[in-house]
Amino acid sequence: MVKTIFLILQFITAIGLIFTVLMQEGKSAGLSGSIAGGADMIFGKKKGVDELFAKITGYLAALFLIFTLVVALRS
Repeated sequence: MVKTIFLILQFITAIGLIFTVLMQEGKSAGLSGSIAGGADMIFGKKKGVDELFAKITGYLAALFLIFTLVVALRS
């Protein structure tokens, strides 16, 4: 029962981690550039959003690591 809960939490964390990584702007502007379109050119780039996604990615990565270790130890 507990293992199932941690597996579900691990899955949700993995989906969130994938989403936040894709939303970050990289060298080729990533998925966030294609969603925003030309809005960055008109309204300017918001640095706060990229920094927020970077922090969220770090926290989600740490949670994913913890959940993975718990699931592995419970097996």
